[in-house]
Amino acid sequence: MAGGEGTRLRPMTANQPKPLLPVANRPIMEHVLRLLKRHGFSDTVVTVQFLAALVRNYFADGEDFGMNLQYATEEMPLGTAGSVKNARTPCVTSRSWSSRRRLTDIDLTAMVRFHKEQGALVTVGLTRVPDPLEFGIVIADEDGRIQRFLEKPTWARSSRTP
Repeated sequence: MAGGEGTRLRPMTANQPKPLLPVANRPIMEHVLRLLKRHGFSDTVVTVQFLAALVRNYFADGEDFGMNLQYATEEMPLGTAGSVKNARTPCVTSRSWSSRRRLTDIDLTAMVRFHKEQGALVTVGLTRVPDPLEFGIVIADEDGRIQRFLEKPTWARSSRTP
């Protein structure tokens, strides 16, 4: 997911999209692509909207990174769920992203194994954080199946049941 405006990171994102912000002298999205590659992913769908041309120009078709990249473009912001839905056509086998675009070293190989063992249609990697209101909340049942997403809720809204 590379389409958000990065308003909390202004002024750094005024003229540059979040995926191109440097971390250790490389765009953060490059770190994510390298992680995917290390775990055997070669085909990735990138959702873009804000300053999309800059992301496309830098990463192109992904060949320089050993990846095959396709882009799902949002003409107007669709939000998280809309962005994922917009990417569904080119995304026929696997889809991975770092939630809230954080740099991570998640074991994607184990995650794919879990996904296959469960026979799931979709698997979402989640982590607990001290203050989930900045990121959003996932309501799941006892078996870990997602029931609902609360995108950046208030404390009052987060305490309600689905």
